[in-house]
Amino acid sequence: MGRKPTISRESLLDEAEQIVRAGGGGALTIGALAQAAGISKGGVQYSFASKDELVRGLIDRWTSQFDVMLGETAEDDPVAFVRRYIAATRASQQAMNAKMAGLLVNYLENPANRRETRDWYRGIFDRLGGDSEAAQAARVAFLAVEGLFLMHMNGIDEDGDWSAFLEDVEAVLERLTI
Repeated sequence: MGRKPTISRESLLDEAEQIVRAGGGGALTIGALAQAAGISKGGVQYSFASKDELVRGLIDRWTSQFDVMLGETAEDDPVAFVRRYIAATRASQQAMNAKMAGLLVNYLENPANRRETRDWYRGIFDRLGGDSEAAQAARVAFLAVEGLFLMHMNGIDEDGDWSAFLEDVEAVLERLTI
């Protein structure tokens, strides 16, 4: 009978998030994770063979959490979708800080990861298709929210302006779609 594992993949991801929050993406190494988890490097590599696989695990986790927050909307209602996207972005902002987002930038250095991310965005734009004024307004609002995310990564939220900017996008979307 084998020994029961004392650390899980999820608990390693929890520790990895704490390392990134405290020190940024550069602080996340297999060795740092092993030390934080109180296990050997080999113990970490049992769950994550490389740092790239570890980062991919974090990104997959965050993407899944965001998709759950996004929820389901009617395929033919781009405005409702963007409203849900704004709500999910607002909710996820509390969990995602600039250091976490910086790790995402490192993740995108790998062409396979970039391709996967591009495919995710294509899926979003498929849901925002159409020539109606509402669809156009939804696309512009989506792009504004994504721009805010990039600006947040670069520290624009030092004064807590993030939520107010999201409210601006929502207000303009509302005016354009009534």
